[in-house]
Amino acid sequence: MRIDLSPTSWGRVIAVTTAGTAFFIAVAFFVDSFNFPYLSREAVWRAQMTDLLLPLALGGSFLFFLMWKIRQLAIAQRDLSVIAATDSLTAVLNRGAFSMLVEAYLEQTRKEEQTRSGALLIIDADHFKLINDRLGHDCGDQALKLIAQAIKGQLRGGDIVGRIGGEEFGVFLPGVDPSQSWMVAESIRRRIREMDFSPGGRPCPLSVSIGGASFTGPITYEEIFSAADRRLYTAKSNGRDQVSFDPAGTAPVPQPSVTTVH
Repeated sequence: MRIDLSPTSWGRVIAVTTAGTAFFIAVAFFVDSFNFPYLSREAVWRAQMTDLLLPLALGGSFLFFLMWKIRQLAIAQRDLSVIAATDSLTAVLNRGAFSMLVEAYLEQTRKEEQTRSGALLIIDADHFKLINDRLGHDCGDQALKLIAQAIKGQLRGGDIVGRIGGEEFGVFLPGVDPSQSWMVAESIRRRIREMDFSPGGRPCPLSVSIGGASFTGPITYEEIFSAADRRLYTAKSNGRDQVSFDPAGTAPVPQPSVTTVH
């Protein structure tokens, strides 16, 4: 059984308190041991009890309080980090956090010799401005929340989803091939299309257009985002409420530049 020693865990508090208190007791016994030969048996016993109980009461209490406060600070810092990375309306990642995580994955992929695959989806709510204009921004916000929930419901644990624009969401699917990524995109589209959105009892069908690009080799975030964005434009131009992927199923892979010497 592995003990959690992270800054936010009770295991760290208990471990440091126990180890620190034991150290204080050991130091007290070591320092006082030089006096033991000159003391009576009763005095030695009293000194040993003092060496044990004093560090236990003072040192243990101090260390526990200190580590407890450090744990509280670590939890607060973690919560602030989550808040800073999360879109407050939809509870998915914000644009900055989403792009940072995807860039980190792609950077690691470029460093490794083993080929990795994946895909990026850009999901745009169709006719969202009309929802805001006709039903109000509160209804528009509710629609975005429902869309975000529908997207998350179709994803795996390791997939990344973020709100990257007003009515745009990004989904990064690591380790999938083109056919798998298309199926995920289509399941998202169908799920949103089937949702019941009736603000004030007035049915308002929701739909999304999805542009996707997959990769099977080194690529940058800008390149795969541009490829998916072009496909999103195609989906919207062809009538919306559909998925569009690169015909070849892969985003363009950068080729090393060749310098010609004349």
